[in-house]
Amino acid sequence: MVHVFDRGFAGAPWLKELSGHRLRFIMRWPTRYHLVDAVGSRPAWQITRGKRSQNHRLIRDFHRRNYRKTGILAVPVRHPQLDEEMWLVVSRPGRGRTPWYLLTNEPIVTSGDAWRVVLAYARRWQIEMCYRACKTDLAMESPRLWFWENRLKLLLLVSLVYAFLVSLLAKDTVSLVQDLLREWCHRTGERYRQAAIPLSRIRAALSSLWLAYPPVFPICQETPG
Repeated sequence: MVHVFDRGFAGAPWLKELSGHRLRFIMRWPTRYHLVDAVGSRPAWQITRGKRSQNHRLIRDFHRRNYRKTGILAVPVRHPQLDEEMWLVVSRPGRGRTPWYLLTNEPIVTSGDAWRVVLAYARRWQIEMCYRACKTDLAMESPRLWFWENRLKLLLLVSLVYAFLVSLLAKDTVSLVQDLLREWCHRTGERYRQAAIPLSRIRAALSSLWLAYPPVFPICQETPG
């Protein structure tokens, strides 16, 4: 398991905890925070300044719906307060985009190892969107539960609901979902027709459908005797 952290966790205290438990991690590192390389202690952006990218790849930009030629550079570093050897992986998405400075203890031997670090951090946004859907659409923040058993029941229920919504995004249910959205959560405009179907809209359509036609779930049936 590789633990992925944003810039809010960057710093010596959290790195010491990770190192003490020998955990694998990838952390977004602020450019002004110091690291130590062969020259000495200096800000992260100065360590890779003037160095050419070691490899390039076309990376899909899901916001702009195009591909960007992205460069990558990895250099060995360590934190001023730690002796553990780490790597600073820099992803350069091109002109006009801010580079990613990623600190990791994953061994970087080839460019493929560096790309795995970058792509693993890119997956963090999908996890954030999952939490956003669960907190807003599935009301994980609304109940006030103080006991662990009650919280566990809520998380299990939310997991089942989320898995059901995700299952509706399968290829064999495309026509069913389109009919559901057209009848019970209609939206107009080219933007909505071209955008990916969000889970929140499917949930709203199901809510409208079941309010109009409440489903019957025969969980148990009475038997004579």
